[in-house]
Amino acid sequence: MPLLNSFDILETIKMISDEHLDIRTITMGISLSDCAADSVAKCAQKIYDKITRRAENLVSVGTRIEQEYGIPVINKRISVTPIAIVAAACEDGNYAPIAQALDRAAQTVGINFIGGYSALVHKGMTVSDRRLLDSIPEALASTERVCSSVNVATTRAGINMDAVARLGQIMRDTAYLTRESDSFGCAKLVVFANSPEDNPFMAGAYHGVGEAECAINVGVSGPGVVRAAIERHGEMDLTELADVIKKTAFKITRMGQLVAYEASKRLGAEFGIVDLSLAPTPAVGDSVARILEAMGLETCGCHGTTACLAMLNDAVKKGGVMASSHVGGLSGAFIPVSEDMGMVEAAQKGVLTLDKLEAMTAVCSVGLDMIAVPGDTSAEILSAIIADEIAIGVINNKTTAVRLIPVWGKDVGDSISFGGLWGEAPIMPVHRESPAKFIGRGGRIPAPIHSQRN
Repeated sequence: MPLLNSFDILETIKMISDEHLDIRTITMGISLSDCAADSVAKCAQKIYDKITRRAENLVSVGTRIEQEYGIPVINKRISVTPIAIVAAACEDGNYAPIAQALDRAAQTVGINFIGGYSALVHKGMTVSDRRLLDSIPEALASTERVCSSVNVATTRAGINMDAVARLGQIMRDTAYLTRESDSFGCAKLVVFANSPEDNPFMAGAYHGVGEAECAINVGVSGPGVVRAAIERHGEMDLTELADVIKKTAFKITRMGQLVAYEASKRLGAEFGIVDLSLAPTPAVGDSVARILEAMGLETCGCHGTTACLAMLNDAVKKGGVMASSHVGGLSGAFIPVSEDMGMVEAAQKGVLTLDKLEAMTAVCSVGLDMIAVPGDTSAEILSAIIADEIAIGVINNKTTAVRLIPVWGKDVGDSISFGGLWGEAPIMPVHRESPAKFIGRGGRIPAPIHSQRN
């Protein structure tokens, strides 16, 4: 496989030192298909043993690559087979001890997050799926590093509204159990439509059943690099602007290709994918909102934002797929409100609203992400927000996701601060009119007509 040459490496130095270019995560996907057991305790022990054995060198290898190439590697993480599948043979019903075993394994190997406390329920729920969903609040409240995701819909299957309804209450329960930390548990829970099996980013990462025994997936991030490139080129029309973004995304992705190749070789794992998402941080300038403003908007969230984001997302994908034969995951532009200082400021001004964010998700790579809402938001309203966003993913045959934080005891006008990459956010208003009758109908929303493509 061709690697970057010295000129390519040197070209990234300014991006790294001045523009926040980094490898956001090296995520090792580990299959737990051989960890099934007839009890939760046995299953949990097998899971702990396999993860600590397979990932014992993950952090040290990531650190060495960072030192050798001068490329910051911010996070080293693990994703595992959805636990609802792994634990299906267990005769006892509370899966929270498995989450705690995952947490201990993550601590032992030195990573910050582990994803895969997950269930795939887009067409229906097994007994094991139901057990996992029931345990999510306790699992997220009793662990620090465990992340959970639930896929409730696909374009081929439609939307499982029974699962959507259940998740509104699960979010409220998780918010209550973690109320002493501003309901932080909800930041580790993602609801998906069309979830990818190779996503390296938390909190939605899991190791899909179609994946190898062990794979390395790398997430690259460079919002500051794209913004700086746009500003350097000055006045140009939109065609030229798209070309600048494409060329910049190409350079960013080539760096990710190098790191993914080196990490997989040294760890004896398959090279999975490079996810070329523009994932922001609270750092000044490292913001997707600031890219949109550099493209010509006065403030992110004003009229024209959706068009700008669509163009940005498309150009990033076009540049990235030319740079790697294995682009995957989510790949595009993320808009997590709390993690993007430009988004936070726009929300504080009232320009960026929940309705506008929903419109933006029709053209970006994720969805309603890291949005704080009032703690007294009802389960039905939370479920309805999920349903709206999931419908966008199903109808448009794309991945969408929801990560809402109903902050217990707080209301519009208040704010939260989680620190680090999680950032801070104002509590955003929601519509109070009730969707309870619609949510209460249950059942499935059928797949759209264009799903019939055989």
